[in-house]
Amino acid sequence: MTTSLNRTETELPPPVGMLRRLLKHPRLMHHNRLAALVVVLNLGYAYAGRPLTDRSLGHAALADLALAVLIRQQYVINLLFRLATSAPTHWPLRLRWTLGKVYHFGGLHVGGALAGAAWFLALTLRTTDGPLRAVSWTLTALLAVIVATALPPFRARHHDAFERIHRFGGWSALALFWAHTLMAAPGPLSLAVLTLVTFSVALPWLRLRRVDVRTERPSTHVALARFDHGVTPFAGSSTAISRSPLKEWHSFANVPAPGESGFRLTISRAGDWTGSFIDDLPSKVWTKGITTAGVANIEILFTKVVYVATGSGIGPCLPHLLAAEVPSRLVWATRDPRTTYGDALVDEILAVQPQAVVWDTSRDGKPDMVALAYAAYRDFGAEAVICISNKKLTWQVVHGLERRGIPAYGAIWDS
Repeated sequence: MTTSLNRTETELPPPVGMLRRLLKHPRLMHHNRLAALVVVLNLGYAYAGRPLTDRSLGHAALADLALAVLIRQQYVINLLFRLATSAPTHWPLRLRWTLGKVYHFGGLHVGGALAGAAWFLALTLRTTDGPLRAVSWTLTALLAVIVATALPPFRARHHDAFERIHRFGGWSALALFWAHTLMAAPGPLSLAVLTLVTFSVALPWLRLRRVDVRTERPSTHVALARFDHGVTPFAGSSTAISRSPLKEWHSFANVPAPGESGFRLTISRAGDWTGSFIDDLPSKVWTKGITTAGVANIEILFTKVVYVATGSGIGPCLPHLLAAEVPSRLVWATRDPRTTYGDALVDEILAVQPQAVVWDTSRDGKPDMVALAYAAYRDFGAEAVICISNKKLTWQVVHGLERRGIPAYGAIWDS
């Protein structure tokens, strides 16, 4: 392990020009651009000059809400990643840089939900039939609650409540949409779209199962959960697990070992649920859905990448480091790595990353992660940096590098 790099030895390059720097601002990230694009297209449809009938309002609402639901479907997400990462590495870096932002697809979800709710409100205001009007206003109120509780301030402070409102409110809204559509004499297209949306929502739950899990606890901060129930997910995917399937779900990065069946999850203490999991190791948990591609799958767009992780962020990086599909260099800052994660895991990491920069924060304090990331990027000759950390540090690294003209990627906490 090495901790020889520090801020005084690494001079960061100057920021790029004002316009490019402005486009790299967090408020203008691709997630927000996609949401704005959906809203603008809907405004264009609204002001296209043709009269908006009840049928056209209903179709617009259904189309946008279908987009909001389907773009979150696991098979769709995996398809988006497959398409975006199919570009060869000899394509211009600027183009691959943009394709790597595929995980910002949640902007389409946000834009579709906002536009769909607005269209349905417009339709409700024109509805005169008594029973249909009652269903319309009930659904409108429910959509308003779902949208309001999905706003970042509420979602960040009350994430468990947000998840439950989204889950049960979403199911209720879908049932009300079916009732509204059937009462309004639907056409075959509306029924087909609603059927598709319903199947999309139900599919993950049709794969609900309770499976065995073997867990070990290297320290009071971490649990390593091992699964082998006939599923070996692809490197860089994630699995959702739960102890109470109707209450809450938590996704963790799958860590399959090359040539071995099954996979591992690295679960760090980061709240009530993970704390309870570590303190009371279960023998069985619930899983559902389809393993889903994560941010780091964009690595294959580049010839070399640097992985930057803090603490349990090593979990999502580890499967890519083990698979070694793309030459990579690891920068990992964590508290007393061997005591926290165990000798076996640290030795496994160093076996595939002998040149890794492992910074022990309990001994050396908190490092300048932007400087460490840039130094590794420069010395390794990488094309991109992938950061897996908490929200504050991820954005600090990603935007700190991008405003200096370096492709950088990290989670955006949009779900």
